[in-house]
Amino acid sequence: MFQLKWVWKNLQGNRGIYLLAIICTIIAQSVTIVSPMLFSRIIDIFIESPTAVEALVHQRQLLYTLCITILAVQLVRSLTFFSANMMYEKASQSMLYKIRTALFANIQRQDMSYYDMNRTGDLMTRLTGDLQAVRHVVAWVAKTLMENIVLFTASTIYFFYLDPLMAIALLGLTPVILIITNVFRKEAGPKYIQLRETFSGLNIRAQENIAGNRVVKAFAREDYEKAAFDHANKNYSDANKTASLVWLKFFPYIETAASGLSVVHLLVGGLFVMNGRLTFGEYIAYSSLIWTLSNPMRFIGNLVNDLQRFMASANKVIEVYYARPMIVDREDAKTDSEYIHGEVDFRNVSFKYAKSNRFALENINLHIKKGMTVAIMGETGSGKTTLINLIARFYDPTSGEVTVDGINVRFHLLRKLRRKIGTAMQDVVLWSDTVEGNIAFSDVDMPLDDVYLYAGLSDAAGFIEKLPEGYETIIGERGVGLSGGQKQRISLARALAVKPSILILDDTTSAVDLETEAIIQENLENKLGYKPTKIIIAQRISTAKDADQIIILSHGKITERGTHEELLKNKDGYYREIYELQHGKLAEEFEEQLV
Repeated sequence: MFQLKWVWKNLQGNRGIYLLAIICTIIAQSVTIVSPMLFSRIIDIFIESPTAVEALVHQRQLLYTLCITILAVQLVRSLTFFSANMMYEKASQSMLYKIRTALFANIQRQDMSYYDMNRTGDLMTRLTGDLQAVRHVVAWVAKTLMENIVLFTASTIYFFYLDPLMAIALLGLTPVILIITNVFRKEAGPKYIQLRETFSGLNIRAQENIAGNRVVKAFAREDYEKAAFDHANKNYSDANKTASLVWLKFFPYIETAASGLSVVHLLVGGLFVMNGRLTFGEYIAYSSLIWTLSNPMRFIGNLVNDLQRFMASANKVIEVYYARPMIVDREDAKTDSEYIHGEVDFRNVSFKYAKSNRFALENINLHIKKGMTVAIMGETGSGKTTLINLIARFYDPTSGEVTVDGINVRFHLLRKLRRKIGTAMQDVVLWSDTVEGNIAFSDVDMPLDDVYLYAGLSDAAGFIEKLPEGYETIIGERGVGLSGGQKQRISLARALAVKPSILILDDTTSAVDLETEAIIQENLENKLGYKPTKIIIAQRISTAKDADQIIILSHGKITERGTHEELLKNKDGYYREIYELQHGKLAEEFEEQLV
């Protein structure tokens, strides 16, 4: 079974302690039959025997030895049982830590397309609930299974030793239990797969709702979201009940068969005692150990239950564990330490998302010289963000090539390439950390003076110093407590802190006022200390007008390109239209100046 082989692989480093735990389990459960054996002798010699009184007088030392041995056996059993449990727990927790660390690291390595296809809530389920189900099998199911196998086997051997016919009578119900269990296993499997999917759906609904709670409140959709969560919760509850009811449907048959052992013991064992085939002490031994046959039969349903749950969860965890990114460093990638200068070239680039039927970009040709500022404008969905995502290889082009410093980005080392590209995203993500920690995200050892410098360049220093603890103020989750403009300025400071050769600003100043935007543009142009290549996605004319080149995208194609003055001359162009919408009559005045 592949899932169990995978578990065994991840027990590496703890296999020795796990095998020792199994050995302790075998010892603890094997000695269980010793006490009934010794009690049987005590009863036959010192209680039921016609010479019992004489035995008490002349064989008292044997009685003491038997009693002390029983106590010693119980002590050994308790110690080995405790030791086994501790070792199972240590091995399983170490395995859990190892797998969770590997899963998180592997998720971090995945391409953007992986996150396009997998929801956050589902990935969280795999890292938590599914992984806990895997640990449960290693720590409890395997232990319980081993305990029951050893108990059943040891008792069976002892029963055959005492009387083969009595042993056969007691074991006659075992095939019935196995048949019922096999039918249960086939019926329960699909139910636990469905249960796992509904649990993932519940997590997704909760995660999205909590992350977007401000939107919910803004639109007064609390009642709707509550109803939607109740629906997901009910689906999970129904799936849980359905899975549980499968076991409950088979439980009466298994319980009846297991209880039937007591009836067989009473009738057959009693008959054998009356005709002298068994001694009363042996009958008591059977009575003391009958549970070692009935309990495994009762437990087998629960164990199959847990194994089915494990199979459903393990498959989901293994999917993440073995997921491999498509965008990786090539073996022949450029490995020398040459500095990235920042010249970018798009050559006949087309791109299509995995689940899309249309191209997001078509036949893009664009040359951006080192130190140049290029603004990209276009309607929503025109491909602006997709275009800049190709530079840092968040995606690879479907056709054509993107080069940095004349070298195809596929031949750059990813880490080297991305560390020289500073990106301020459109959707600002800030960590639950200090302001300083967010700005110095790329370098935890960044000098404080540098943090101050980049905060000043992004015009964030003023409001940061007014925060309760200044740069040591803890920012709430996703920047709660800060305005949109404040978050954008911290994001810009974080991008500048990598000292980028290529600075990508994805609508970074959309939430700041025009005066602040002008200050930021002035700082980037004259106070940065060097001239990075700047690629700016803009919605405002004020953001784009001073760029060396302005690109207009429409449906994934470049429809206009030129400077501010050149594009304004095209009366039917998108840029001219946006200019007039944002500036009104000023456009007419500008046109008169051009004439």
